[in-house]
Amino acid sequence: MKGYHDVARHPEGRQIPGLLLVRFDAPLFFANAEIFRETVEAAVARHGTPERVVVAGEPITDIDSTAAEVLADLLDDLEAAGIEFGFAELKGPVKDKLRTYGLFDRIGEGRFYTTLGLAVRAHVAEHEVDWTDWEDE
Repeated sequence: MKGYHDVARHPEGRQIPGLLLVRFDAPLFFANAEIFRETVEAAVARHGTPERVVVAGEPITDIDSTAAEVLADLLDDLEAAGIEFGFAELKGPVKDKLRTYGLFDRIGEGRFYTTLGLAVRAHVAEHEVDWTDWEDE
């Protein structure tokens, strides 16, 4: 089955070594910011310390100041563990808010990918992972 799918629902899916893709289906704001953090942390714990976490951010339509603070704390924790962080498919206005909060530059422009496929390709190239994407087959 082509595409990127939840491995809990599709255990037959192939996983890219060292890369963890996490999807969060809501805006980031005060009421769910800790849920976002817990979701990412739980996925990292299940994965066993990936080299890179990329959040599939297409459903994220906003981020408020509380969520920005929680994201900053999450970035601290991931950096301390040696885990890179990025977003894929994040909308321009949300990136603008991350700039306002000082998080866009902290994450780094190169860690904002227009598609999940580009995030995968970047990880594979930067970490010299032996991987063939289904799009390349």
